[in-house]
Amino acid sequence: MKVALFLEEAGLEYEAIPIDTKLGDQHTPTFRAINPNGKVPALTDGDAVIFDSNAILLYLAERTGKFLPRPDAGSAARAELLSWLMFVATGVGPYSGQCVHFRLFAPERLAYPIKRYDFEARRHWQIVDDRLAGTGHMVGGTYSIVDMAVWGWAPRIPFMLGDEAAMAEFPHIARLMAEIDARPAAARARAIETRHPFKGDFDEAAMRNLYPQIFAPDPATARAR
Repeated sequence: MKVALFLEEAGLEYEAIPIDTKLGDQHTPTFRAINPNGKVPALTDGDAVIFDSNAILLYLAERTGKFLPRPDAGSAARAELLSWLMFVATGVGPYSGQCVHFRLFAPERLAYPIKRYDFEARRHWQIVDDRLAGTGHMVGGTYSIVDMAVWGWAPRIPFMLGDEAAMAEFPHIARLMAEIDARPAAARARAIETRHPFKGDFDEAAMRNLYPQIFAPDPATARAR
């Protein structure tokens, strides 16, 4: 959604190709040729192939010169941008995702990983909230691709943390989300998924496509054989 938001904000022409991850479209040879990791989103732009949503945001921002404060190499502003963009990519996203996985989808509900990832997800989101409290936006006091990267994750905070009231802990994130949601580009980005039918059932087939490790043999057992 964060990539769709940028495309709509920048007014770029694009074609959205649906990849139904519950049906396993991400594992097809066609898609793996674009992203060997089998994850969405991915983008092709002429001869350029880019995967990972934050990499795509950075690529598009540099290509268009939009939503990228002072992109000159070596500047303090660019260092700030890269730090926060990677913070979202390597911290906010993974910890939030693992928080959901171990609480809802792991075959065993183990107390330690549930506690660890809930703690780390909340800690990372608190860092984001504290940042927004001081600056209004994530980088340079202006709307940028880092705000878009946060927007891609933040609406799911109540679901990720298993607490409908969780957003009350992060008032500055809630304020930024409301500001972005009010932008016409955000509404257009959200409308994209409504134009494509996706599998709704979270059945065993969907689980196998999304979490194949659950059904894979234990590597240690396989070696022992």
